[in-house]
Amino acid sequence: MTTTTPRTTIPGEPDPWSPPPRPAHIPPRRHPGRVVAATLCLVLGGGLVGGAALTTWAEHRAANRPLPADAAYRKAGSLWRAAPVDSLFPPVLAGPSAGPGGADRTWTRVALAPDADCPAALPADWLAAVAETGCTRVLRATYTDATRSALIAVGMVFTPADGPTMSSLRGRLTAPPAYGFADDQRAAWAASVRTEAPVVVYAVSAFADGRPQEAPRPAGDLVAKGATGAAAQAGLGHEATAVADRIGDGLAALAAPPVTPAPKAAR
Repeated sequence: MTTTTPRTTIPGEPDPWSPPPRPAHIPPRRHPGRVVAATLCLVLGGGLVGGAALTTWAEHRAANRPLPADAAYRKAGSLWRAAPVDSLFPPVLAGPSAGPGGADRTWTRVALAPDADCPAALPADWLAAVAETGCTRVLRATYTDATRSALIAVGMVFTPADGPTMSSLRGRLTAPPAYGFADDQRAAWAASVRTEAPVVVYAVSAFADGRPQEAPRPAGDLVAKGATGAAAQAGLGHEATAVADRIGDGLAALAAPPVTPAPKAAR
C-alpha cells in the first residue's frame, strides 16, 4: 500500500491542479469524432427522406403508367363486373344533333336487367356467331326518348377474345334481341364490334306503343336519304344508332381512362 499527500486548496486562489480557464473569446473545442457522427446522421437522414420520396413518386408513376394496348384491351373484358352500372348505362344520355335533321335527342333509362349468362340472354343465331370468340357475360338496359314514343334496348356482349378474333364478327351479326319488349316489336337495330374492348355493343329501337313490325331493319337503312315507312319517319333508325354509339363511347372511355400526371420528384 502506498500513501500520498492530500491536496489542499487555499480559498480565493486558483487550484494549481486544475487547467486554466478558457478565454471568453475562444469558442469551446469540438471533438472531431462527434462532428463526423453528426454529419453522418444528417447525410443518412436526408438520404432516407429523399429515398422515401423517390420511392413514393416511382410507385405513383408506375400505378398511373398507361398499360400496353393489348393489356388494356384484355383488362377491359372485365368491366362488366368492375365498372359501376351507371357508368356503363348512364341514367340519362344526351344526343345533341342525333335525331332526324340534326334534332337534339335525350334518352332516359327505364329498365335495367341483371347481368346474365350468354345462353339466357342471346338468341341462337348470336350464340352461333360468338362461338369462336366465346362469351363471358351480357349486360342489358332499356331507354326511352324524351317524348316517350320510342323504346331503345341496348346491350353489351363481353367476350374473352383478342382483337383479331373479335374482328371476325364484323358483318356477321344479325338483328339482336331486345330487352324490355317482344321480338316482333323490333323496328331498327345497330351493332358494333368495339376496338377498345372485347365487347359487342348493340341497340334495338321500337315504338313505345308496342305496335308490331314486319321485321327489324338495319338502322343504316332507315337513316339513309329517301328512306320511307313509319319507323324511318319516326327516327327509330337514328335512335338505335345514336344510343349504341353513346353506350359504346362510354365503354371506350372506361377501357382507356385518362392518365393522372405523376407528381414531381422531391429534391
